[in-house]
Amino acid sequence: MDIFIGEATEKHIKYVQEICDSYKESAKQRGTGIAERKPEYVEKKILEGKAVIALKGEQFAGFTYIETWSHGEYVAHSGLIVNPEFRNVGLAKQIKDVVFAISRKRYPAAKIFGITTSLAVMKLNTDLGYEPVTFSELTQDQEFWDGCKACKNFDILQRNEHKMCLCTGLMYDPKEHTKPITDDDKFDFKGKKKILERLFRIKKNLLNNKDKKS
Repeated sequence: MDIFIGEATEKHIKYVQEICDSYKESAKQRGTGIAERKPEYVEKKILEGKAVIALKGEQFAGFTYIETWSHGEYVAHSGLIVNPEFRNVGLAKQIKDVVFAISRKRYPAAKIFGITTSLAVMKLNTDLGYEPVTFSELTQDQEFWDGCKACKNFDILQRNEHKMCLCTGLMYDPKEHTKPITDDDKFDFKGKKKILERLFRIKKNLLNNKDKKS
């Protein structure tokens, strides 16, 4: 499949509304996660050179963007979205590989992290060398956590003082990777998938029990 994947530029501003509509529709289907991004914010990321877009000719295929936190100490890849017409062909992984490579080049000392409830996203991240971490190991920049307000689970995060939610934290620490990652070094996701699923269920039950007691 002949798809362009690269840094989004000013000429890609015309796709902003379609990207934002895709976020809203995806969140509606999943029933969780951030429901929407404002067009102004997505446009800002493109103009800053902190976004990656995928196109098949002139057709929108996928998108993600880079955010920096704690004065560049942390980097996050946010808003990874793939047009439904291009799902299940490995495009999400290709987009993730490109944005990861850009981040490592621009911010070589930064810790790259993400929080998610998606096992598919966990696999993408762990294949790149991310490891599960507690929320306390992530950026404490309030603006990052304010970005969770649009998620329907934000009240859970608030009640737990940003220490726990349904999301799992994952992080790539460059200090732990002094040599290129090989296939032998990659996180054994198949072997750990059941553990991550069980962790999610335990976390969900724990938080539900807290709600019943309160």
